[in-house]
Amino acid sequence: MLLRRSPETLRVGILRLRYFSNSAAATIPQHEPAPIEPLPRLEYLEGFPRPDPKHSETITAIPRDKSGKNISSKERKAGRVPSIVFEQEDGQHGGNKRLISVQTKQIRKLVDHLGRSFFLSRLFELEVLSEFGDSGDIIEKVRVLPRKLHLHSATDEPLNVTFVRAPSSALLKIDVPLIFRGEDASPGLRKVNGCRCICTGQTWEFILAVLMLSLACLHRLLLVAKESFGTTVNLSLFDLMATSAYLNTINRTVKYLCPADIIPPYIDVDLSELDVGQKLIMRDLKVHPALRLLQSPDQPICNIIGSRGARESKKSK
Repeated sequence: MLLRRSPETLRVGILRLRYFSNSAAATIPQHEPAPIEPLPRLEYLEGFPRPDPKHSETITAIPRDKSGKNISSKERKAGRVPSIVFEQEDGQHGGNKRLISVQTKQIRKLVDHLGRSFFLSRLFELEVLSEFGDSGDIIEKVRVLPRKLHLHSATDEPLNVTFVRAPSSALLKIDVPLIFRGEDASPGLRKVNGCRCICTGQTWEFILAVLMLSLACLHRLLLVAKESFGTTVNLSLFDLMATSAYLNTINRTVKYLCPADIIPPYIDVDLSELDVGQKLIMRDLKVHPALRLLQSPDQPICNIIGSRGARESKKSK
C-alpha cells in the first residue's frame, strides 16, 4: 500500500538529516586550538607603593570540620578565630572552600600593628597544619588575602576572618586605603594658633566649636590686657577665624579590581597643590595601569573648606 506524507512531515524529516555520516566526518581533518600562552607576570612599577618586606608574616591555621554558632563559640574560648579560605579567580565567583581556625593572638597582633584597612589590603602566606606547633604536618600552603574581618564592638577582639586564595592569575576586589601627604605645602591649609585643622566626616564640627571657644577665651584675655596695661590690641574673633581652613576627608579607601601580584598596600594622595574650595576625585589618583576602578571616577575623595574670610582673601590675591 502506498503511503503519502504531508509536506510538513517531509520538511521536518529533511531538517533532521545529517550532512555527514560518522565515517565521513572522521575523514575531515580536525584543527587543534592554538595553545594559550600564559600572561606575563605583572610587577610593581617604580614610584608606586609596594608592600614592605619587614611586615611579611606566615599565618598558621588548623582545619575545622564543622561550622555553626556553638562551634565558633568553642573555638573563640580556645583562643582561636573561626575562619574560611576560598578561591575567587575573577573577583566574583567563589569556590573550593575550606573551614579553618587561626590563632587569635596572631590576628590581633597583625591588626593592631598594621591597622584594619591595611590588614585587609595585604597578602600573607597561609599554612594549614594538622595541629599547631612544630609537630604539625603541612596540609596546604597558599598565598591569601584577608577579605573580611569581624571585630568585637567593645574589645576589638577578632571574631571571624575570611581569606581568599591569591594566585598570580587571580583578580581580587580590594578596598585600598589612602594616605594623605603634602599638607604642609598645601596653599589652602592655614595655621590657626599653631594648629592645622584636618578633619574627617563630622569631626570638624566638634573641633571647630572647640576652636571658636578657645579663640573667644583668647579674645577676652586680650581685652583684659588692654584694660589693664592700656595697650592697643586691634584683634577680634572674626579676624582670627578669617584665615582658618581645614581638610575634609570624604573617603579613606577606594575599591579596585587588582591582579594578585600587584596589590597596592596603599595609595598616596598628594595635597601639595590643593587650595581652598578645590577637591580631589577618584580620577585624580595615580595607580598602576592594570588596576581597574570599581567606583565612579567622579566621586570626591577630599576637599579643603575655608571660612568666608579665607575665600575673600584668596579672591583679593
